[in-house]
Amino acid sequence: MPEFDYENRIVSPEYEGGDGDVEVSLRPKTLDEYIGQDKAKENLAIYMEAARQRGECLDHVLLYGPPGLGKTTLAGIVANEMGVNLRVTSGPAIEKQGDLAALLSNLAPGDVLFIDEIHRLPRNVEEVLYPAMEDFALDIIIGKGPAARSIRLDIPRFTLIGATTRSGQLAAPLRDRFGVLLRLELYTPEQLAAIIHRSAGLLDVAIDRAGALEIASRSRGTPRIANRLLKRVRDFAQVKGDGAVTEAMARAALDRFEIDELGLDDFDRRMLTTIIRTYGGGPVGLETLAAAVGEEAVTIEDVYEPYLMQIGFLTRTPRGRCVTQAAYDHLGIPFAGQMTL
Repeated sequence: MPEFDYENRIVSPEYEGGDGDVEVSLRPKTLDEYIGQDKAKENLAIYMEAARQRGECLDHVLLYGPPGLGKTTLAGIVANEMGVNLRVTSGPAIEKQGDLAALLSNLAPGDVLFIDEIHRLPRNVEEVLYPAMEDFALDIIIGKGPAARSIRLDIPRFTLIGATTRSGQLAAPLRDRFGVLLRLELYTPEQLAAIIHRSAGLLDVAIDRAGALEIASRSRGTPRIANRLLKRVRDFAQVKGDGAVTEAMARAALDRFEIDELGLDDFDRRMLTTIIRTYGGGPVGLETLAAAVGEEAVTIEDVYEPYLMQIGFLTRTPRGRCVTQAAYDHLGIPFAGQMTL
């Protein structure tokens, strides 16, 4: 069996090497250009307009939901709409309290500080955020031992936008300090088709509605995946056709990439088939499944399982993972019930 390239899955919602610059160029700059997430967008527009009328900076915002749905893009839009600077960092990049203190002390009044994967901030660094978010001040410890003393430094009022794919891992004191909490949901195929049309225009790619919908239906409800598939289909159309993306061209390209009509790739199908063939459809424990398919348990839990559960192909039970009849039907395997333990 050929080894699967887990690191470079075309349907991964994470960033891939080489796609970063194009990804940034496709991002909308205003709320009017932003497609989808209507509830979050409407609420955010109200909060920003109210802050502008009062002459204040926007309250701290927490964006949470699966990766690839536009959390970083929304942070950039907030900064652009409020007319302030955007400073971008991530939780793992801030290792010491001094790193965060340096970031905060260099902000201008009203600036937006965006921290991606904020749930991965070290706990001692989080403690610096608490007074900064509430009182716009930094508590600095000078000296060591009995001679140590604490001083408080004022910092400019700013807006912290935190993004996380695991809101449940945020410490309660940190979560409670966000005034605005917005959950981003998966996109519909129609919304993704509109995003693909917009991106195709920016990339100077000719595409019809049927071609956009074909790509959208296989994009797992995620704009980042949709844009990535568009770029790969563009390459295929350029080499194998006249450069235009039609429904037939999109279907031929995505079939070549082994991405089926529901957005499942080779590994998704292999994992489901392993549970069916080897474990009678389940239940099977996570660690056992990870060993069987040669992948880390945390990667299966965080990357592969969520989408399979959302489309009703996989369930979690106290005894392990089970494949549903819908997955059997999709894979063309007769459903004979599941094993009992």
